[in-house]
Amino acid sequence: MNAKLELWRERYAKAEAAFAGELALMDERERLYAGESAITAADGRGRAKSATHVRNIIAELIDAQIDSAVPQPKVTARRKQDEGLAALIEDMLRNELDRMDFETMNDMQERTALIQGAGLFLCEWDSKPAGSGGKESAGKLSVRLLHPSRILPQPGVTEGVESMDYFIFTLPQTRQSIYRRYGKKVDGADGNNGWDDAADAESELVTQCFAYYRGEGGGVGLFSWAGDTVLCDMEDYQARQSYTCESCGAPGYGVCENCGGEKFSSREDEYEMLRRDIVRSDASVIPAVENGIPTLIPYYKPGRYPIIIRKNVSSYGKLLGDSDADKIRDQQNTVKKLSTKIGEKLLKGGSYVTLPAGVSVDKTDGELKIIYLDNPAQKQMIDVVNVQPNISGDLTYQNHVYEEARQAIGITDSFLGRRDPTATSGAAKEFAAAQSAGRFESKRVMKNAAYAALFELMFKFKLAYADEHTPVVSSGAGGGRVYREFSRYDFLARDENGKWYWNDDFLFSTDISAPLAQNREALWRETTRNFQSGAFGDPALPETLILYWHKLELLHYPGAAATKAQLEEKSLSAAPPVLPAV
Repeated sequence: MNAKLELWRERYAKAEAAFAGELALMDERERLYAGESAITAADGRGRAKSATHVRNIIAELIDAQIDSAVPQPKVTARRKQDEGLAALIEDMLRNELDRMDFETMNDMQERTALIQGAGLFLCEWDSKPAGSGGKESAGKLSVRLLHPSRILPQPGVTEGVESMDYFIFTLPQTRQSIYRRYGKKVDGADGNNGWDDAADAESELVTQCFAYYRGEGGGVGLFSWAGDTVLCDMEDYQARQSYTCESCGAPGYGVCENCGGEKFSSREDEYEMLRRDIVRSDASVIPAVENGIPTLIPYYKPGRYPIIIRKNVSSYGKLLGDSDADKIRDQQNTVKKLSTKIGEKLLKGGSYVTLPAGVSVDKTDGELKIIYLDNPAQKQMIDVVNVQPNISGDLTYQNHVYEEARQAIGITDSFLGRRDPTATSGAAKEFAAAQSAGRFESKRVMKNAAYAALFELMFKFKLAYADEHTPVVSSGAGGGRVYREFSRYDFLARDENGKWYWNDDFLFSTDISAPLAQNREALWRETTRNFQSGAFGDPALPETLILYWHKLELLHYPGAAATKAQLEEKSLSAAPPVLPAV
């Protein structure tokens, strides 16, 4: 174990040395976005001085690009009989997006991707606490963000995470949280392992390292350590593991709830033996015993690293994408110089009074000032000289540099919401903004591609570890709620030899119509135009009005449901009575 720890420490040191230049750039980008006042020297080395005034064009142009829309999943079945399962996966993923508050995570990652050139998703399966009925596999999906500075890729590999033999990322953890999860005590920053002392918060934090690698069998392995303590060593960490206490044999992990033991033995389980018949959503049954033989189901493995990289813009030979902060770094430095120069000129200017020798002016705060003169000729020598610096050239050049930065990113006045003299109407402004947004197509493609990969990974984790049925809610055709359950057993299939396998043959992408569907006001206007143009039928007919308000109800228009109900009631009361058949 010590030899393995030393091996991974050596790999960590090599990866950190190879990635040191990029890590230094990341720190500088964060300072620039925060409005750092330091001005870079003319030779590009060191810092000449600090700016007295900073116009933060990097933050301005990056914040102007923030897209608050969270891409929605689109799942395509490759076989016609799987279309119902594809729709179920879509609804399950939408529910998970709502549960994990992706709006907040998206807002944070938007800025990180633009500033650093990339953002990271970490997808994991959050198991229940150890000893919870022996179901260590029960739990839920967990997706969180990682800053690019947290990852140390394998040196020399830039094609992507999946092309690497290994990579390492680090997370700050408390010693108590590590003990609860792994049942192992880790020395603090001060080297003190005393658990009863009143250690300060800083000494309670340690850095946990996670090394993911490809095992000999092609699976994903995990080696984790903190300080000198090995916390986890699993050749195939995505395989199902059974843990039992070495002291009492109770199932669990970390610290045994039965006897308090901290040593556990693990066993990799390749098959699940069904203890009862499984009734699937299509009413078909997977028998627990078939022809007198217990049914064995192979456990599913995702087979992919848990890290998804969302690039800003792809760049050949770079694991992370291009940073917008890097593109306009020179312009930001020039703007800081000019702003400081303009401020110094204005502050050094002012008004000066000329007086004859020996003549003084009353300097009190009184409204009436008295000047004592020896003779009338001295009055002609009193004058005020206004020294006003000329900053027009500085302002012109500053505006030119700002335009350079905007053009490098591709942002127009319409995109920023400012007055655009070239756009004389609302439609023209929308067109100008759309043309500017067209330059960001690569960024949208990279964002959608990352979310599509994340959706696929989330589904595979559910397929591998979701032993319990997950409630799924969606909207039906009539606007009501439809309640279903996601069961991984619905994705079991049999080959021609009668062997069970997991059906994960689905295509994952993002729904490009989702941003439009989220713009309810635009959909209300479009529905009204369709109604007025007769697309629903004669606007004067009651059934057309009912259909129109039903559509608005589906689009969550305020009061649409009440209006539709009143029209239906009025239509029923106005209908002629139906005579019984003779």
